[in-house]
Amino acid sequence: MLVVLEGILWTIRFFFGACIFSFLTVVIDRLPRGENLVRGRSHCTGCGRELTAWELIPCVSFLCLGGKCRGCGERIPLRCFWTELTGGAAFIGCVTRYGCGRSGVISPRGAVIFAYLGILLVVALIDWDTQMIYDRFHIMILILAVFDFLLYPERGIVTRLIGALIISVPMLILALVIPGAFGGGDIKLMAASGLLLGTASTVCAMFIGIVTGGGYAAVMLAGKKLEKKDQFAFGPFLALGLAAAVFWGNQIAAWYLHFL
Repeated sequence: MLVVLEGILWTIRFFFGACIFSFLTVVIDRLPRGENLVRGRSHCTGCGRELTAWELIPCVSFLCLGGKCRGCGERIPLRCFWTELTGGAAFIGCVTRYGCGRSGVISPRGAVIFAYLGILLVVALIDWDTQMIYDRFHIMILILAVFDFLLYPERGIVTRLIGALIISVPMLILALVIPGAFGGGDIKLMAASGLLLGTASTVCAMFIGIVTGGGYAAVMLAGKKLEKKDQFAFGPFLALGLAAAVFWGNQIAAWYLHFL
């Protein structure tokens, strides 16, 4: 019986995270178009039909509908499904890594990190679509960094300040020397995230971002889908590195230093 109740609790946690990230798909879709984020019910972008409650169950509705609108048959973007799935996995990951706290659902620090992962997702997908990172997201990360410092003072202010500068300053210098090397949004993202994550995790995140972003560019160049002078959104790869660093940054850094 206890195993069943535990399984139900983890299922609730998964769908809670999936629901939050499902709303973020609305933010990702509406914010670049200047639409209101809270007013107006969810609707099919093809036929305009308002979606019913049964069509808004994270992950489940997409699978039951076969990835298509029930009204017009237009395909639902696959990334909506993956975003919801990522939200559920992220929430479970935060509970596993940071505990469930007194609430029995998630600890305060786990909630901060989950919110940060949600911001990273929005930043990554909006940047992918528009090559733009809104300053409001940097401000949100800075606020989360303050909360994290209050909840986790063991990660001292010195390592946080170094983390804010160790990557962002070289990026800024490189952007000034080579126009277009990095966007201002990328630089501010690493500065704000460094204040949250500290030195080791920020360096690890940048390394992952460079490797994955460089790999993507190499594949696109080889397939002649990019020219050498073309620019592409680097924010998604930085966000991927930062998300990985949240969970494994210190371990990866320690593993690397072991070989030095």
